[in-house]
Amino acid sequence: MPKEFGYLINGKWETGEKKREIKSPYNGEVAGVINIPAKERALEAIGYAEEAFRKFRSSPSHERRRILRDIADGLEKRKEEFARILVLEGGKPLKTARVEAGRGVATFSAAADEAGRFGEGGLVPMDLTPGTEGMFGMARRFPLGVVAGISPFNFPLNLVAHKVAPAAASGNVMVLKPASQTPLSALMLGEVAVEAGLPAGVLNILPLPGGDIEPVLEDGRIRKISFTGSDEIGWELMKKFSKKKVTLELGGNAATIIDEDPPDAAFAAARNAWGAFYQAGQSCISVQRMYVHEKAFDGFLERFVEETRKLRTGDPILEDTDVGPVIDTGAADRIMEWIEEAVESGGKILTGGERDGNIIQPTVLVDVPPACRVVREEVFGPVVCAERYSDFDDVLAKVNDSRYGLQAGIFTKDIKKAFKAYSTLEVGGVIVNDYPSFRVENMPYGGVKDSGVGREGLRYAIEEMTELKLLAVNLDY
Repeated sequence: MPKEFGYLINGKWETGEKKREIKSPYNGEVAGVINIPAKERALEAIGYAEEAFRKFRSSPSHERRRILRDIADGLEKRKEEFARILVLEGGKPLKTARVEAGRGVATFSAAADEAGRFGEGGLVPMDLTPGTEGMFGMARRFPLGVVAGISPFNFPLNLVAHKVAPAAASGNVMVLKPASQTPLSALMLGEVAVEAGLPAGVLNILPLPGGDIEPVLEDGRIRKISFTGSDEIGWELMKKFSKKKVTLELGGNAATIIDEDPPDAAFAAARNAWGAFYQAGQSCISVQRMYVHEKAFDGFLERFVEETRKLRTGDPILEDTDVGPVIDTGAADRIMEWIEEAVESGGKILTGGERDGNIIQPTVLVDVPPACRVVREEVFGPVVCAERYSDFDDVLAKVNDSRYGLQAGIFTKDIKKAFKAYSTLEVGGVIVNDYPSFRVENMPYGGVKDSGVGREGLRYAIEEMTELKLLAVNLDY
C-alpha cells in the first residue's frame, strides 16, 4: 500500500478532507497519497510560524547548528529511502536520485556550519567628517521572520533543502509549499526535521495546489518569498508582492562554448552529453545550446553523438538507467512539438527525436534556425542544439542573445578567453572547462535577465533572508 502523508503545521502531522494521489510519470503507479490543508488551516500555519519566530530568532547558534547536523544525519540514515521516493514521485533515475539525496545531506551539513557563523558583523568607520570622531559603528544581519518557500518538481529534495536549511540557520521560520507533482520527499524531510528536534512552527509544510498558495503569500505576516520555478509565475509574484523581499530562481537556456582546441575533447563531449540529458534535461542549467568552433565541429559532434547514444533510457528504478521520463504527458507533448517545429524549419536530427510514453530519447539537433523555440526558449527536456562559430566575440554575443542568463560553460586552454567570457557573458555564473550544469551547495547560484533575481547557496541565501542593521554609538557622550 502506498504511504499516506499528512501535512505539517506547528510540529504536528494533520490530515484533511481532501486527499490526492501522487503518481509516477513513468508508469502511473501511485507513489503516495497526500492530505491537502483547507485554506483556513493554511493561514493558521502562518500564525504558528510567527509565534515560533519570536523564540527561534534568539536561539543560540550552537542549538541551530546541532539541529541542522541532526537533520543531515537523519537524511543520511534514510538516504536510500529518499532516493527511491524521488524515483517514484518524479521519475528521476535511481543513480541520480541517490546523488540528490547525498546533496541534501551536504546542504544541511553546510548550513550547520553557516549557523555557527551567522551573526558575525563588521565594523563601520564613522569618523569620515569633522565632529564624528567619537562615533563607533557596526553592522550585522538579523532574520526577517516568516519566509514562504515554493519549490519545483525537478529537484524536490535538495531545492527544498536550499530553502529550509538557510532559513533555519539564520533564525528564520518557513511555510513551505512543495511542488504539486513531487511533494512526497519534502514531507519525508519534514519527518526528519521533527525527529531532529526542530521546534514546532519553525517549518510548516503545506502541499497545496499551486493556485491555493496565493492567500498565504498575500498575508502581511509573510516577510519574504523564495520561489524556484517558471519565469512566468516568478515575475508575476515579484510584481504582485513588490513590498515583500522576493528571491526568484527561474528558468535558463544554458550554453556551452567549445573552443577550437579544448583541453580534452573526449571529456568535453562526455561531460556535455551528461549535462544536456541528466534529469531528462529538466534542469534550468542543463546544456541546451552548444557553440562549437568550426575547426573542431565535425570531430566534436561525432564524439558528442556517440556519448549521447551511450545513455540508457527506460525504467528509472533500474540501476543502469541514465534518462527517465519527463514529468508528465503535457511536457512530453510540448517537447516533441518543439522538436518537430525545428525539423520543419530546416533543422536536422543527428540522434534521438523519438518518444515512448513520457520518455523522449536524448535528441541532438543541428542547423536549427535561431528563431525556433528549441533555441530561443527553455526546452526543459532532453534536447540540445549545436551550432558552428568562427569568431570568439561573435559567439559570446550569440550566448548573450537570450532572455535568460543563469549559467554558461566554456572549454578552452586560453585563459584570456576564459576571463573574457567571465566579464562579457550576461549570466550569474561562468564555468570554465566543465559544463554549465555544475553546481555545489555553497556557491552563489542565480541568474540575471529572465533567469531571476537574488542568489541561493547557503551563505548567499541567508543574506537574502536577513536584513542588515546598523548600530551607531556616540562614545564621547
